[in-house]
Amino acid sequence: MQTLRKVWPVRKFSSLKERLRMNLLSKMVLLMSLLVTLMILALGFYYNQQYSDQVWDQTGQQALSVALSVASIPAVRDAFFHEDPSATIQPIAEDIREEIGAEFVVVGNTEEIRYSHPRADRIGDRMVGEDNDRALIHGESYVSKAVGSLGPSIRGKTPVFDSQGNIIGVVSVGFLQEDVELTARDFLSDTWVIIAGVLGFGFIGSFLISYHVKRSIHGLEPEEIGRLFHEKDAILQSIHEGMIAIDNDGRVTMINQKAKEYLNVQAVPVKKLIGEPLVDLLPNTGLIQVVETGYPDFNKELWIEDELYVVNRVPIFTGERVSGAVATFRNRTEIRELSKELTHVREYAEGLRAQTHEFSNKLYTISGLLQLNRVPEVIEFIDHETKVQQEWIRFLVDNVSDKIVSGVLLGKLNRAREIGVKMTFDENSQLREPLLKRQQENIVTILGNILENAVEAASTNTVEKPHVHISFTDIGYDFIFEVEDNGPGIDEEKYEEIFKRGFSTKESSRHRGVGLALVSAAVEDLNGTIFIEKSDLSGTCFVISLPKSQTEMSRGVL
Repeated sequence: MQTLRKVWPVRKFSSLKERLRMNLLSKMVLLMSLLVTLMILALGFYYNQQYSDQVWDQTGQQALSVALSVASIPAVRDAFFHEDPSATIQPIAEDIREEIGAEFVVVGNTEEIRYSHPRADRIGDRMVGEDNDRALIHGESYVSKAVGSLGPSIRGKTPVFDSQGNIIGVVSVGFLQEDVELTARDFLSDTWVIIAGVLGFGFIGSFLISYHVKRSIHGLEPEEIGRLFHEKDAILQSIHEGMIAIDNDGRVTMINQKAKEYLNVQAVPVKKLIGEPLVDLLPNTGLIQVVETGYPDFNKELWIEDELYVVNRVPIFTGERVSGAVATFRNRTEIRELSKELTHVREYAEGLRAQTHEFSNKLYTISGLLQLNRVPEVIEFIDHETKVQQEWIRFLVDNVSDKIVSGVLLGKLNRAREIGVKMTFDENSQLREPLLKRQQENIVTILGNILENAVEAASTNTVEKPHVHISFTDIGYDFIFEVEDNGPGIDEEKYEEIFKRGFSTKESSRHRGVGLALVSAAVEDLNGTIFIEKSDLSGTCFVISLPKSQTEMSRGVL
């Protein structure tokens, strides 16, 4: 129980703290409302003070102006020399006081004896306030604040001069302080009503702005945003794909470590890469086109620093507006090399199987001839077969420098002979130019699939001997390959469709429609061209042109 008593207050405090915790919307509304309130109140008090000072200043100037006017009235000046000056001055002073709404208009002599006053019983008494010296002694006109017989007031004072310029008296025009303050308060009360209205609109505006901000971040709290940011960063750095995002100006907004590795900028801090134009990292970027068109682009191959990658590009939408794009790309060189190796092994195995099958048939023939004791025919048969095989091998050794390409051609030759298809080579064919690894891989893919299709197409010919003819040359600036057969041919309207993945002219198209799609991708990767036309053998003729120069080959885009 003692432990429970110790823990309970902590839990109670924690629960209270959770209940008092405000969400982002409440915090923003409170903060913005407080800020608006402080600003408007500060402006209100400042304006209040400025207006009050202005009212006091204007009232003082009005009092001084009236005092100067009274002092310049000839009747007032002349009355100072009468036996009873107040008889003339009092009516004039009272008329002016009532007209301007002043509290008093007092005229006194140099002894500060009143000749006029709002209260007639105080005429003849000494003026109160002790602020007449500047007017009576120094001849100044000024505004002062003092406590007179009617209370605290603001006064305008000026001396009265005779015709020779001698000071003969003083005029004091005043307004009570409480009247001036009341005037200011009456005006400012309306101002504070306006300020209260502005505050109300400020609170509403604060809520609307905060609500908009909250909605723009999908209702997430700061802690959730921070957690998502760290989660996203951890995911980006842990995946084995490069990832780059740009805004609609083509500047990098995000890049992960794998992308830096692929682009060979590992030493450059991420903060320095953010905001840089993507074209500075990778020229001819395709992400800009994705931003401009708003259409995604999937599974495109490209080369970066002689490495093969597969890229997916997707636009980023904010509402219905494209605000950027993101690209993910992964290294396909190792996968592709493994795939190529498997293809080569399969081709090699197929060639060995074909040779095994063919030589098994030949062994049966030899065995039969021996059993019939036809030894001369056996020797002649062996010599013929050896001569044919050696001729093909010698032709490939002399005219094809790349051993992998030679192996594919020899394998397809054996495959054709196995199924009864005659395969011939143009005697002027040659491929002696050294191949780059990239060229070798793509040429193997192209020849392997084109020849396989040609052999299968020719094998369906039941009218005449199935025949496939191949020629190739490296004379000039391009590698040229021409493969033709005497199969059923391809309709012209299907020329473009046959290169689409999944399309096949064969009745049983299951697991087919891949070979020519791979051929098209390989030709495109080398920036080559492929043509289809009617063959002289009555079937189909494929003509492939591939540039030799590495600079003319497509480098791909990101």
